[in-house]
Amino acid sequence: MAQALVGAPGVSLGQYGTLAIDVRRLDPDADVRTNIGSNGFTGFRACLDLAVERGHTGPVKWQFVGPISVGLALRRAGARPEVAFPMAARVVRSHLASIARTVASMLPSSPQLVVIDEPFLDDLMSHDFPIAPDEAVDVLSSAMAAIEVGATVGVHACGDVDLATLLASGPSVLSLAARPSLVPYAGYLARFLRDGGTIAWGAVPTEGPISGAAGHTAARLQALWDELAERGCDPVLLRRQSLISPQCGLGGHSVSVAERVSDTARTVSRAVHTV
Repeated sequence: MAQALVGAPGVSLGQYGTLAIDVRRLDPDADVRTNIGSNGFTGFRACLDLAVERGHTGPVKWQFVGPISVGLALRRAGARPEVAFPMAARVVRSHLASIARTVASMLPSSPQLVVIDEPFLDDLMSHDFPIAPDEAVDVLSSAMAAIEVGATVGVHACGDVDLATLLASGPSVLSLAARPSLVPYAGYLARFLRDGGTIAWGAVPTEGPISGAAGHTAARLQALWDELAERGCDPVLLRRQSLISPQCGLGGHSVSVAERVSDTARTVSRAVHTV
């Protein structure tokens, strides 16, 4: 969240990445200064530098927090909804465009997959959510539009979200935890796949005890696909237009655990794509 709001008027960074927000100075119409050289992007720059050093030419996937979640953070800091969400949309669009240009400049041969992360989207349909679902769709769509010309753009949500609303925002890639709760949305997923969409299945657990049981993970994913196929999803498209990923991020895990999860995702991907 601190990375998403760096450069926004009324926002300053404190020690250890904490945010100080002066809601009186928030201005949705003011220019946003995206400085890739700032401390907020240290890890991003290090990753890019390493890719350049290794001569990477393959695809690059990067992720950024979405405008709905940023708007909620500003709302919780005291900003009015009519200020918080336009402000969030403006700052996220600015940062997305700057990052995409930087990646294209440093890795010109690498296609970009950009995933907008909305960790707070599972509360969207609650009665006290500060904006209506159709407004949330517009805010998310505007963020995607900032980079969709030069990148493939998707959206990620860890929790149980209203899939119909999420799809209405127009992602090319849908990144979701592979849970049985997706089965009632089989019709929406079938249409998304027929329209050429790709689903990144968060099949490898990232919470609780982390195991490397690729066989069990692949079987669980296949069982979910079988249920979706029974409800109308094309089993060929389910397999062909899929990516296999961890359920959520790995930033809170050690390097060894992150490597083990990634190895499991790779093994599961090979297993389900060669059946």
